[in-house]
Amino acid sequence: MKYTVVTAVVLSLGIWTGCGGNKQNLAAQAPPPAQVENEGGVSLITVDRPSRFPVAAATQFQAASTLDVTGTVNPDVSRTIPVISVASGRVVAIHTQLGAFVKKGQLLMEVQSTDISNAFDQYLKAVNDERLARTQDERAKILYDKGAIAKSQLEIADDNEADAKADLTAAEQQLIVLGVDKDHPSLTAKVYSPATGVVIAQNVTNAAAAGVALSGSSTAFTIADLSHVWVICDVYENDLPMVHVGQTADIRLNAYPARVITGTIGEIDALLDPSIRTAKVRIQVPNPDLLMRIGMFATATFHGRRPEEHVAVPASAILHLHDRDWVYVPAGEKQFRRVSVVGGDMIGDGRQEVESGLAAGEQVVTNALELQNSAEQ
Repeated sequence: MKYTVVTAVVLSLGIWTGCGGNKQNLAAQAPPPAQVENEGGVSLITVDRPSRFPVAAATQFQAASTLDVTGTVNPDVSRTIPVISVASGRVVAIHTQLGAFVKKGQLLMEVQSTDISNAFDQYLKAVNDERLARTQDERAKILYDKGAIAKSQLEIADDNEADAKADLTAAEQQLIVLGVDKDHPSLTAKVYSPATGVVIAQNVTNAAAAGVALSGSSTAFTIADLSHVWVICDVYENDLPMVHVGQTADIRLNAYPARVITGTIGEIDALLDPSIRTAKVRIQVPNPDLLMRIGMFATATFHGRRPEEHVAVPASAILHLHDRDWVYVPAGEKQFRRVSVVGGDMIGDGRQEVESGLAAGEQVVTNALELQNSAEQ
């Protein structure tokens, strides 16, 4: 009985020892984890097998420099037309609204005004005066032919007829200006759109005052032809040498980032904002499909005239971490140092531009993410 117990104990110890040996063998085969050391605020990573992380040299290429600035879409002032009611009075009907697309000659609003009744009264008087003057002139011609009156009296009658016609023509023109048909007079003055475009401002409502002679706003509506618009950007003082009048710019809208629209710089403001040291740059942009709307945010990219030297690395060599860009460079035997850089645009062939923080020829780890993951394990 004792022999049996001792045998069981020995067998149990043998099994336990065998399991422990397997665990030790597995631990010996696995590579030691990477070690991260902080020296003077610089992150160093120590690895056991640096050959697992190949490196490549940063290359140099030539390309024109670019400048990205932000701006907003604005109407072209030369294509913006105010709508003014010549008749002063009370607005009794509005036939459009802010943001609506209107065509030239479309009825916008109606104004009830005493100007219409006064103008029509002047027109009727002019009609009567012209009729009387014409009758008198015809009678004078008959009397002159019969030798009953002197030629001077005939000339006076002719002059009165000419003055009466002039007064009648002026009265008719006044009705036309007020939008009144002389053959079908109305109690209201009708205001029509002077151009085709979009209503970008509305300063009147129903029952509001309208007209240039009243205290209200003389501009009832503002219509803009949005087939061409302006993108107005702020360019810092130090960047002004990169832009010039006539230069083209690539416009990207925040609403449609994949679409690029080409514009031309029409003017650079001569005055700088004294607080932020920027100048307004006006870019003229065609907008035939009305894709660009007033107030939209846009980014304008200007391309420099001369090619410059730039640095590029494989895109996988740049690690975006904590809202910053990093690369890993060799820092001695089995060590890599993390260096802060400013990443730029992709340039094709799987490479990305490095705007600053790295020089051409420097070695970088081609797969920064894999090295970072090794350090975190």
